[in-house]
Amino acid sequence: MRVRELIGRLNRAGLVAWITAILIAVLPLQLRGQASSVSQTMPASSGTVVLTLDRALAIAAEKNRDIQKAIEYKRWVQGRYLEERAAALPQLVLTSGALRQRDDIQAKFLPDFPALQDALSGQVGITQVIFTWGQVGAAIRAAKIAIDSTDDQLHTYQQAVARDVSSTFYDILLAKELHAIAIENLELKKRHLEEAQRKGTAGTATDYDVLAADVAVQNAMPEVIQTENLIFTMREKLAFLLAQDNADFEVAGALGMELSARPQYDEVLQTALTHRPELSELSHLHGIADELVKIAKAGDKPRLDFSGYFNRRNLRAGDFGIAGNSWSTGVYLTFPLFDGFRTKGKVISAKSDVRSLEIELAKLRDGISLEVRTALNSVREAEEIVKALSGTVSQAEQLLRMAEKGYEYGVKTHLDVKDAQVNLMSAKGQLAKAQRDYRVALVTLKWVNGTLDGGQSSS
Repeated sequence: MRVRELIGRLNRAGLVAWITAILIAVLPLQLRGQASSVSQTMPASSGTVVLTLDRALAIAAEKNRDIQKAIEYKRWVQGRYLEERAAALPQLVLTSGALRQRDDIQAKFLPDFPALQDALSGQVGITQVIFTWGQVGAAIRAAKIAIDSTDDQLHTYQQAVARDVSSTFYDILLAKELHAIAIENLELKKRHLEEAQRKGTAGTATDYDVLAADVAVQNAMPEVIQTENLIFTMREKLAFLLAQDNADFEVAGALGMELSARPQYDEVLQTALTHRPELSELSHLHGIADELVKIAKAGDKPRLDFSGYFNRRNLRAGDFGIAGNSWSTGVYLTFPLFDGFRTKGKVISAKSDVRSLEIELAKLRDGISLEVRTALNSVREAEEIVKALSGTVSQAEQLLRMAEKGYEYGVKTHLDVKDAQVNLMSAKGQLAKAQRDYRVALVTLKWVNGTLDGGQSSS
């Protein structure tokens, strides 16, 4: 992650340790932008739970692994600043000690002075940075931007998960619709087989007609099995996105919906450039890189530090004892007169990072422009297909009724009935797929322009 790399640069510069923790003292340590807690989750019992899209999105916002990982990364960034808080604030150190020593050589020189001596000491010391040529302010600003960038990353994951959950939810609805169509097709063929058998008994249908109808029933069975397995597969995928242990649930919803007016390209693009969290994250990283340039430039500039201590000592040798205090304070100037061009190299590298982020930001804007056009084209295509197929199903149903009635009276052949059945099943399947594509295209469009809410459906 780019934020980790930039924090690493700050650490190597020796600045985050005593600067960024100031931010921790100011900003509250709370996770902004976390998904709200969802009280209702899918139970692990054998009972089947019915999920709406809104409820699925709410569960994903709390349980999805990618979102949890982004939340933990936000905690990691804040924890690193908290870890360095002690070095950012004034350093206050208390030390104490007790010493007993015996010196026989000293006793020979000073016969009246006891050889056994006891010493007690205690010291309080303090250090604090005073001036670092702008490094303090730059590092504090970089720290604020780094924490804000974790919100962008969390928002990115939330929107991506909402997109995937919505698409999978509509895939399940489509699979259920295709399964219902397959069952209906099987029932139609069974009914036609019964009619062929009845007419064969009456002598108005041949053995060929009966055998053809029976073969059609057998050929319809695999599609029923395949669509049933598709429902199971899609439910497993949704359970994975919701971080659930099993797929013991059903989804409730409908693919059909009223067609809405398509927004204009310029309007969608402007919304995307304003709301896409990826753009905001890159902008924040660019801001961090700017501050790193300022920190690097100050590497060969003077700095001031303050330090002081207070010391108390007590010395006892036999009946003789003495105690006293000592203290000192000082301000120290450090000026690296020549660092072997190390600072110059750091400045060049930091400026290169800024330019790289600018190029990446421009590339992302171009990519979003392409995504907007593609999403709008997908919405237009799905909308036109839905319009074209809206009246086809009712017409195909009427044709099938006419073909079955004609076959019953002997004016239509088995082939006519079979063609009518195929046309009806095809029309229903294509309409269901077009409705699913339209809903998914709308979800994708909202994801592209950065307005997809991870807690509620897009419809």
